[in-house]
Amino acid sequence: MDKLRIDKWLWAARFYKTRSLAVEQIDKGRVRINDLEAKPAREVKPGDTVSIRQGPSTRTIVVRGISNQRGAAPVAQQLYEETEESLRLQAVAAEQRCMGQDPAHTLEHGRPTKRDRRDIQKVKDGAWGDRWSASAD
Repeated sequence: MDKLRIDKWLWAARFYKTRSLAVEQIDKGRVRINDLEAKPAREVKPGDTVSIRQGPSTRTIVVRGISNQRGAAPVAQQLYEETEESLRLQAVAAEQRCMGQDPAHTLEHGRPTKRDRRDIQKVKDGAWGDRWSASAD
């Protein structure tokens, strides 16, 4: 066997848990073969370059082997080789995630803190008093 459908290959190489997930991602345009947009039935062969966009990052992979069976992870990793450029970009992205701010520090919306609740209560009590509407009594 020297060629295989890209959806089967992505499933066998363990990039996606099911073939239907692989087909969905291919249909969304997140998979390219040799810089051409892929379709689920497009055949892939050893030596092809496959670009897979997963979240904010893109992985560039060279196909090394073909298998239409999903096997163990070590066997699946022998089906492809990630390019040096892709590995470098993955390392840079991981470093940026580690250096980024803690999401809790940037919270602007959501549940008010105890301090926010007290401030809201002061405004309610001070500005309107016991009146329930803005009209003058």
